Amino acid sequence: MPDKPIYVTQPSLAPLEEYVELLKGVWNSGILTHNGPLVQQLEKDLATKLGIQNFVAVTNGTIALQMAIKALELKGEIITTPFTWIATVSAIKWEGCTPVFCDIEPDTFNIDPTKIEELITENTVAIMPVHVFGNPCDVDAIDVIAKKHNLKVIYDAAHAIGSTYKGKSILEFGDISATSLHATKLLNTGEGGGCVTTNKELHEKLKRIRFFGHNEDKDVVEDGCNGKMTEIHAALGLANLKYYDAVLADRKYKYNLYKEKLQSVEGLGFQSLKIGKPNYSYFPVLFRSEQDLLSVDEHLKQNNVYPRRYFWPSVNTYKRILEYERKDVSEDIASRVLCLPLFYKEAVEDVLFIAELIRNTKL
Repeated sequence: MPDKPIYVTQPSLAPLEEYVELLKGVWNSGILTHNGPLVQQLEKDLATKLGIQNFVAVTNGTIALQMAIKALELKGEIITTPFTWIATVSAIKWEGCTPVFCDIEPDTFNIDPTKIEELITENTVAIMPVHVFGNPCDVDAIDVIAKKHNLKVIYDAAHAIGSTYKGKSILEFGDISATSLHATKLLNTGEGGGCVTTNKELHEKLKRIRFFGHNEDKDVVEDGCNGKMTEIHAALGLANLKYYDAVLADRKYKYNLYKEKLQSVEGLGFQSLKIGKPNYSYFPVLFRSEQDLLSVDEHLKQNNVYPRRYFWPSVNTYKRILEYERKDVSEDIASRVLCLPLFYKEAVEDVLFIAELIRNTKL
């Protein structure tokens, strides 16, 4: 048994001295916020690293989603997935829109494109799929539907920095992609997020919305919010960005190691990676039944290992804030998925230990 608890994730952090060196510059400049030089540098360097046209850094991934809805001036129904973190739905509701749930594919865990059109009404204005666990959605099928019905597409790419499709960052698909730089993500700024679009006008609009709706002349030209990232958060992002390639490679290796050790275990399944390349942000295991999941979860916790039930329960079942819509696949998958510990610098011995614990649990 490990001496210290092994949690589902730990933040990927650069050496402290490298972060402190950047903080000294912040202290000396006296600039803490308001689109400071480090925020601008992070946006530039991250866009270069990912091969994208631009990146609008903001305070968190939820604000990024809300800004995307605001920038596209959406009012009406937005079709989304129930297999997600509650923030996806919260952003839709905060912006005065109505979430409409489309069930998911049982193998990829992503929104099922074959079920989208039946949900489109005269009030539908957009589709908001989620690249679940960094696994790219069927963006081609979604694009066809959106164009056919004149709908906007916002991708909740909270998990998806580093994921690609057709040689491009997955963030460049849709009208706008909103991503997260939260501490649990492959690249983090502690708290943070960003918006990405290939549309230059939308890019400029997102920057205005981030700063209370101000344009470059400080005139208020539209509704905005305080979505500004601080220099302190940007400094952490810049320090961590140097290790982006190492973090991605490390996660990929451990993901594949888990798969190698567990794929022969009867009663276990894994997320299907059909389209593009994921970023190996999570290692979800699909159990034959919820009871099997609970048995393994308890056995792991007895051995100081703490996995996480992402995403349970299925968001459509939150009856206190939503009108219940039954979604059989999402509810079933949510009850049977357990994410195992996977993070940068997680000891290989710990991965092997966790895999062996699961192999030795009677299912």
